[in-house]
Amino acid sequence: MNIVVIGAGYSGLIAAKRTAKLTNAHVTLINARDAFVERVRMHQLSAGESLNPLPLSDLLRGTGVSLVVDTVTAIDTEARVVTLAGSPAVPYEILVYALGSRTDPGSTPGAAEHAFTVSTYEDAARLRDRLRDSQSVVVVGAGLTGIEAATELAEARPGLKVRLVTSGALGTALSRRGRRYLWKVVNRLGIEVVDRVKVAKVREDGVVLHDGSHVAADTVVWTTGFSVPALAGDAGIAVDDHGRMIVDETLRSVSHPEIYGVGDAAAVRRPNGQELRMACATGMPSAQHAARVIADRLRGRTPKPVQFRYFNQCVSLGRKDGLIQFVRPDDTPIGAVLTGRAAAAYKEAIVRSTIFVMRHPGARTFI
Repeated sequence: MNIVVIGAGYSGLIAAKRTAKLTNAHVTLINARDAFVERVRMHQLSAGESLNPLPLSDLLRGTGVSLVVDTVTAIDTEARVVTLAGSPAVPYEILVYALGSRTDPGSTPGAAEHAFTVSTYEDAARLRDRLRDSQSVVVVGAGLTGIEAATELAEARPGLKVRLVTSGALGTALSRRGRRYLWKVVNRLGIEVVDRVKVAKVREDGVVLHDGSHVAADTVVWTTGFSVPALAGDAGIAVDDHGRMIVDETLRSVSHPEIYGVGDAAAVRRPNGQELRMACATGMPSAQHAARVIADRLRGRTPKPVQFRYFNQCVSLGRKDGLIQFVRPDDTPIGAVLTGRAAAAYKEAIVRSTIFVMRHPGARTFI
């Protein structure tokens, strides 16, 4: 039995290692580089902190998983092979699709040409280098990525003028207490918030809003919107309007039962129909579940549907501050929050725990 996992982010690495542990199959992990990158720390890298990717070869040592470092160019669902840019095609009997997502600047004119993102290690490193010569920055998007990027930059570089531009109100996913604390931190750090506006165009000298006004900046950071690789759709696998693989309650493709989807590149739903948000908080436990499902089916057992509940949303607000918003199982906020240095320590512990899970993929996750 050949099981192939493509993508070695939070979901793919866990899926590969856990599947190898739970089955007697030969598992191959394909990734474009021999490194696991802590994507949740990319705002830290952009602010100048030194981060070292972890070699996949080290994380896979002793697991029996074969690593192929190459770029996937196509999936042939008829022949059941994965085509690579520079290596021989890899055959599969079961395929786990875990290629993740990245910020999509393509929906707004000028964003792809002039804006920087924090999606990948290379993206964040380019932004870090750009900011060395910048006096002002506009962060577009006030989701968790945008909030963390803006506060990290403002704390790390007090002389940098930081503006946060968002189409909605700041902190809409938080409780009243959470929003109040977030505003307190934003004001303390001197971040100017431009909310309830839409960006019509990105220029080299800032952004132009729909009303024609110009928000000036040396550097624009784009954190809103997402895109996923087109490989699944190009292969004829059922995908949604965003290109995400449509999976059933066991994370199996609804069109190709030999293929499973985990992480951001799959549209995963709870039994009540709620689509899970794109985050490692979703991707890691879903990858663990997919490995159990595959093992159950190989043993002739009926697998259980994915069961998932949210516990909290962890937001770093620089290295010395943070906000932990506790939530109901459906991810809606409750009144309870943890703030300040205790929240920063909490978030750091959670982030470090992801590396523990990368090394021990059967461990329970609480992110």
